[in-house]
Amino acid sequence: MDFGRLITAMVTPFDDNQQINWSETERLIHYLIEQQQNDAIVIAGTTGESPTLSDEEKVELFRFAVKTAQGRCRIIAGTGSNNTAHSIHLTKLAEEAGVDGVLLVVPYYNKPNQEGLYQHFKAIAESTTVPVILYNVPGRTVASLTVDTTLRLAQIPNIVAVKECVSLEQMTLLVAGAPEGFKVYSGDDPVTLPLLAVGGYGVVSVASHLVGDRMKTMINAFLTGKHSEATRIHHELYPVFKGLFECPHPVPNPVAVKFALELRGFQVGGVRLPLVSASESEAAFIKQLVTHS
Repeated sequence: MDFGRLITAMVTPFDDNQQINWSETERLIHYLIEQQQNDAIVIAGTTGESPTLSDEEKVELFRFAVKTAQGRCRIIAGTGSNNTAHSIHLTKLAEEAGVDGVLLVVPYYNKPNQEGLYQHFKAIAESTTVPVILYNVPGRTVASLTVDTTLRLAQIPNIVAVKECVSLEQMTLLVAGAPEGFKVYSGDDPVTLPLLAVGGYGVVSVASHLVGDRMKTMINAFLTGKHSEATRIHHELYPVFKGLFECPHPVPNPVAVKFALELRGFQVGGVRLPLVSASESEAAFIKQLVTHS
């Protein structure tokens, strides 16, 4: 399974009652595929507000996304949690829904050691036939996969990739040590081009909601040897990459990107508590960012 170079971790559109807005979800999926040139979409990941989605909502989203995409891009289901049995249950439901792969976050809060992390991911991978992408984001989970544990997991046949939100040094070591076919994705937009330069494969992006077409152009420029062009686009997009998370002080994802999409005409609604919508100053910053992106 090749999930492609550009993957969007999609927001979950809500209506005024904070229920899933299905018509806008359909519209957003079409937009991400047709206009923003995404190869795959993550449904019910962190950007999709997975902590406040019920299992029923997630499974319905998985089915809806598969039906809407109609094979035009890969659909990846966010089925990870800090409860191995629950992740296995949700992964099986996602497989039944017809998804192309699952994204499994490092268990959060209960702080497992490396052997616990290995056994957690191994158990989930062995419960399914769909490809698995690991997701290492210690800023949210506290626990973190080491290079050795990730490479050990990469030996399991259907664990095919990792989304890394760690240092470029760790990503470099993963690329160098990975078995053939195992892919390393950046989970941080600003690291997309640097990761490609050390042999990484692509990005699981938030900014691609807004500038995915230009990110695709940057990636293709690098891959075809047009490094100066890729560098130029990287510098042009860097304020968007950073601004969606630091507007101008840190804001939790997906607060900024949801507001930015509203400015672009998408009725994606607000965020569910305990997240809160952008403040007046944050909104003003995001408006400037969108205007100049």
